[in-house]
Amino acid sequence: MLFLIVLTIITSIFPQTVHAQVPSAGIDFSNLMGTAIFRLRNFTIGRIIQELLPYVFGLAGFLILLFIILGGFQILTSQNDPKALAAGQQKIYNAIVGFIIVFVSFWLVQLVARILDLPPIIDIFG
Repeated sequence: MLFLIVLTIITSIFPQTVHAQVPSAGIDFSNLMGTAIFRLRNFTIGRIIQELLPYVFGLAGFLILLFIILGGFQILTSQNDPKALAAGQQKIYNAIVGFIIVFVSFWLVQLVARILDLPPIIDIFG
């Protein structure tokens, strides 16, 4: 314990220069206003949806994975209780149905966008 106190005092008196950090780390902070939130210059509903849609699909995918894991955990910890087992199976089933709904809705939007030749929607995921 005495060693730690002495070491703390010595390092406080003689601070070392840290060379691991670069001041800007190669980031152009003047272009920071080009991030997703600040790109909404003309606040139309279509533009807002276009900017938020990738994040919504990412969140939906994360929630689907989370519910599948929770359902599996509920099945594993059910201890042969039929109600808990059925609840876990239902949770996994609902997550898979949710995945199918999200997947089909995304591809329907893409199909309609290609038919109507709407490039902002077609290029929404790069």
